[in-house]
Amino acid sequence: MKVEIITIGDEILIGQIVDTNSAWMAVELNKAGFEIEQISSVHDREDHIVQALDLALSRADIVLFTGGIGPTKDDITKYTLCRYFDAALVFNQEVLTHIENLLRHRQKAINELTRTQAMVPDKATLISNKVGTAPVTWFEKDGKVVVSMPGVPYEMKEAMSTEIIPRLQQRYSTPDVIHRTILVRGLPESALAIRIADWENNLPEIIKLAYLPNFNLVKLRLSTVTNDRQSTQKELDFRIAKLREILGEAILAEEDVPAEKLVVEWMSRLQLSLSTAESCTGGFIAHRITSVPGSSTMYKGSVVAYDNTVKQYQLKVDEQLLKDHGAVSNEVASAMARGVRELLSTDFAIATTGIAGPDGGTVDKPVGTVWIALASAKGVVSKQYRFQLGRQLNIERTTQTAFLLLLDKLRGIPDEDLI
Repeated sequence: MKVEIITIGDEILIGQIVDTNSAWMAVELNKAGFEIEQISSVHDREDHIVQALDLALSRADIVLFTGGIGPTKDDITKYTLCRYFDAALVFNQEVLTHIENLLRHRQKAINELTRTQAMVPDKATLISNKVGTAPVTWFEKDGKVVVSMPGVPYEMKEAMSTEIIPRLQQRYSTPDVIHRTILVRGLPESALAIRIADWENNLPEIIKLAYLPNFNLVKLRLSTVTNDRQSTQKELDFRIAKLREILGEAILAEEDVPAEKLVVEWMSRLQLSLSTAESCTGGFIAHRITSVPGSSTMYKGSVVAYDNTVKQYQLKVDEQLLKDHGAVSNEVASAMARGVRELLSTDFAIATTGIAGPDGGTVDKPVGTVWIALASAKGVVSKQYRFQLGRQLNIERTTQTAFLLLLDKLRGIPDEDLI
């Protein structure tokens, strides 16, 4: 079954907010066996909404809207869909009672604008919005389904997970969609493609392969659509076993997980602890690690040593090192890693220092120059990188590279430049 997703809101089209709704919906719908035909965003204008809906219904079986169903004047989706389906707005006491109970729990008073949320299309099936005031509406026309949901992400996710996807699965018979992802470390996309060319050429037609480069990693995604899940899983297992023989330790993981989750899993399993000293990354490494459930079992904390005085007095970096080599150097990165490891008494420590940009670069140390150090009881590994990207990308790439260095160490890959 083909699905089209339409997000509504001027704020999306002017870049004020990022449309995360459709990406999340696409992932969940794909898991359930639905094919995404198209994703689009439109203005809070009736003619745009109607035009988008007409086009969507011409090529998809299901159209899912998010946004534009709040109580304010700029939210016109409910009224537009009423006119489109020749429906009238009628008062619904159950919806009002739900709103009153929800706001009472939140210790908020109901006002006249919020009360209008209880006016609902008489030709729609109503689905309760368990975490918000605007109900979800389900329309049907010529055997096709149109659903309108809130644009607030947590409200949409609740509705999709507990109501919309289960109802669609009851209505439509869908095949199994299976994705298997292999994370490959240390091979550029082109080199990887050459190395596995014979393996790729021998894949059966039902298995599609995609290369997805991502900051010093390449994700190999194998995808298939099947009505025989068990035999297809066996075929995928066989193909991945062959790939394992070819790539060996270049395979970092056989699931699509972020590097920080792998760090937490590895260190927790080995009962090792980690601390971080961050200059150019400004706490981003700590943020990524602590976003993983269970990270408290292995992560002790961080010193954000953005200023040199913090490097000196908190991490015990010798002032002479800063004068002789500068903050962005092998010597200072190594001293930071040793300092935070000693300060927080951890098995491992990561330190970063660099020039994220957009200014601060020199001829010898241009923007994007970064040193990453990894300290353990055996010593310190310190490496220089030249990312030369925008500020945020430099921070993200430094963070990812630090995780990969640590994972290499935990996986037993030999150190280079041990000092």
